[in-house]
Amino acid sequence: MSLELVSSVRCFDGTQRVYQHASATLSCDMRFGVYLPPAANVECVPALFWLSGLTCTEQNFITKAGAQRVASALGVVLVVPDTSPRGAGVPDDEGYDFGCGAGFYVDATRAPWSTHYRMYSYIVDELRTLVAERFPVDVNRFGISGHSMGGHGALTIALKNPHLFRTVSAFSPISSPIDCPWGQKALSGYLGSKEADWEPYDSTKVMLERGWSGPEILVDQGDADEFLYTQLKPTLLIAAAEQACVPLRLRTRVGYDHSYYFVSTFIGEHIEHHARYLATADSMA
Repeated sequence: MSLELVSSVRCFDGTQRVYQHASATLSCDMRFGVYLPPAANVECVPALFWLSGLTCTEQNFITKAGAQRVASALGVVLVVPDTSPRGAGVPDDEGYDFGCGAGFYVDATRAPWSTHYRMYSYIVDELRTLVAERFPVDVNRFGISGHSMGGHGALTIALKNPHLFRTVSAFSPISSPIDCPWGQKALSGYLGSKEADWEPYDSTKVMLERGWSGPEILVDQGDADEFLYTQLKPTLLIAAAEQACVPLRLRTRVGYDHSYYFVSTFIGEHIEHHARYLATADSMA
């Protein structure tokens, strides 16, 4: 697979890069960011995949989260994909919460979305394999995290693929897409009207079905988040974790909202969380 280097800048003694490639899974060109810490020059290091939220591209996290400083110090590669397919021929919707910028990390089954909107397979199969083959990463030490829609994606992907993603965390995740307007619109549009077809992409349902044998799941949620009660509903995630005996630490952050000011405040703690457990990933296998 051919990779085109779009940009490369020095950052905390490492390199922040953006690449473009032709995605066979999504039938369009895709961009993703990769931060390479200085440790990657001498050895294979852990990688943390970051999934962004509604309306975002790879640039939101790269430019706003301030994650490179901690990733440099801890020797962690950051992999930051776009949130959906884009470009000529890719169907879109007028709403911000469906279509381009809102791939929801599902594999669509309904036309016209099914040709391009296969973000679940893109992350789990195509991008993960590409990163493993082209960058100095240890494939046994991959973690995944995300924000909002991306928090939902990170949770569902990790819960279904614990052998591929050993650690998982989230900021303000959409805990149960089945039970909120954002999720209901996206899942019905991409997958059809049967709720049974939505359940594989609902964190609470997947957690109850599969559990989680990995280390503690870390979630941060601001109590001033404007979407807290209508869209995110973290109490549903807490209840599912308790019922499934899943180790979940959900921290309520007083006064914080849904923005990248919130993410940037605590992203260092999340990278440290992943680095700590991924350092002993061989014993987790």
